[in-house]
Amino acid sequence: MNINLQRMLDRWAGVPVCFFLSLWGRFISGRASPAQPKKILIILLSEMGSLVLAQPMFARLTQKYPGVSIHMLMFGKNREILELTGAVSAENIIALNDRRLGAFLQDCLRAIQRLRTERYDVVIDCEMFARTSSIFSRLSGAPLRVGFHPHTQEGLYRGSYINRPVPYNPYRHLSQQLLTLVEAIDSRQRPCSKTPVSAPPLSVAHLAFAGQELQQTAAALHDAFPTVRGRRLILVYPGGGILPIRAWPSEYYKILCRTLVEEGYAVGLIGLKEDKPLATEIVAHCRHENCVDLTGYTASIRHLLVLFFRAELLITNDGGPAQFSALTPIYSMVFFGPETPQLYGALSGKSWNFFESYPCSPCLTAYNHRNSPCDGDNRCISSISPERVLNKAREILRNSRTETTRSLENA
Repeated sequence: MNINLQRMLDRWAGVPVCFFLSLWGRFISGRASPAQPKKILIILLSEMGSLVLAQPMFARLTQKYPGVSIHMLMFGKNREILELTGAVSAENIIALNDRRLGAFLQDCLRAIQRLRTERYDVVIDCEMFARTSSIFSRLSGAPLRVGFHPHTQEGLYRGSYINRPVPYNPYRHLSQQLLTLVEAIDSRQRPCSKTPVSAPPLSVAHLAFAGQELQQTAAALHDAFPTVRGRRLILVYPGGGILPIRAWPSEYYKILCRTLVEEGYAVGLIGLKEDKPLATEIVAHCRHENCVDLTGYTASIRHLLVLFFRAELLITNDGGPAQFSALTPIYSMVFFGPETPQLYGALSGKSWNFFESYPCSPCLTAYNHRNSPCDGDNRCISSISPERVLNKAREILRNSRTETTRSLENA
């Protein structure tokens, strides 16, 4: 389903359903809340990058409730990244197909049936702007329902059946807000968010891949693209995904890539198959054998992350690859504007964010269902010049070379 259809369904179907379920809850009493939760359901239907930002939340749940069984309701397309992190057992994942409306509705019915069967003690709804997740939380039958709630704010109506309501706070990093949802489970305050939560960690744990897998992936890359062999590799993600307004201008990417290959680096353009036309355009502009098109090359998220271990730097628009970088040792440079690193910055000490202070930025928020009023002239992004980006890339690559040299000397 495209994002506009999702927004329409969420508004015109979601609001009345939430209202009906709120009325229903006034007349139907549910199960008593447990003294100690043993089974918790997490609902997170966002882009897969949010699953990386949710890692501190998973860690806090297992720390606070030892032995708890954590389950997950999510879109099937995001499942791989969750399985790679190991935060939730594969058998505890309930996946929804959101590619077609018919398949989505069928999966919703199956999911509701399973949710009722599992008898969760707590459901944590991590969504900020979707009412679908709120509806799932009510229909799960869990006695404790934690989620974001407007309180005295306008908008974000998601029913009145969230009995552990947490105010959405646009001034705090998403990882902090998800930690607050955990603390709200046993809170008796109003609002349920008066427990201090530490600042987001500088990094999350890197994924561990066998040395043989890293070597085989690098060898396969060199066989497919011989000009990359022996060169320092920079990966570039120029695509905007489902929100093209987040993308740095393609003309700037052309300047960036051409300059980098002329300076002796290998540049690999990454993305999905639908990103290939843009990648082809950039490769044609560079007219250099060291600029290669890797869109559609990686067979899976795992393949992409292993590739990150071969590269030194990722330059990307805000999106999944930016968050994935935190799971690997790669340096990253990320363009923000329509959204802000204050909320969505990668949990990595090796990430550099570009963000300009425009009065209309950020414009994609929970309050407008991430539907920007911008006319397409996204100056918050286009004002970031290629020269500025190149200078920062050179600085990072100098530091990266120094680190590599030191590690070899200490080996």
